[in-house]
Amino acid sequence: MLNHLRHLFAALLLALLAQPLLANDLVVGKTAPPIALKTLDGQQIDLRDLRGKVVIVTFWATWCDPCREELPLLSRYVQEHADQGLIVLGFSLDSPDQLDQVKAVASTLSFPVGLLGDPHVPGYGRIWHLPVSFTIDRNGQLVDNGWKDQQPAWTQDRLDKIVTPLLSAAHQDEVASRRP
Repeated sequence: MLNHLRHLFAALLLALLAQPLLANDLVVGKTAPPIALKTLDGQQIDLRDLRGKVVIVTFWATWCDPCREELPLLSRYVQEHADQGLIVLGFSLDSPDQLDQVKAVASTLSFPVGLLGDPHVPGYGRIWHLPVSFTIDRNGQLVDNGWKDQQPAWTQDRLDKIVTPLLSAAHQDEVASRRP
């Protein structure tokens, strides 16, 4: 009996440790935690400065096959919707010694990329699986928590379901406000 309880406790402990460290920071409908991307060319893009935009924060790596499949989809999607206020911030979890590979991938993308350097991201927890993305509306509210969905993080259908309505509604409001 004691041995059974030890196994049960160990399994429970492992399950708890495998969960991202979310606390209250990643609650859909609440303000998204602050984050800033230092791009490969040295620019600093702070989420706080992107109010009024729809933002996808995505974490990826060059060695992650699902990431390499997803990145071109995100790149095309942001190209198609940039004029509606869509921004994608790409955080690579590669190490600095893989900078050449990151630059090669980044050169094919239509959104800014930077090296994260540490899988522990304040407010977002430990990035323990890839790819993972978070969607933030124009008011800075988290509307999609990537931890809830494992794989794939993005498909065209999922983008159309989650992101397109955020872009369309605000775009329609903006167009309507310009009418005389």
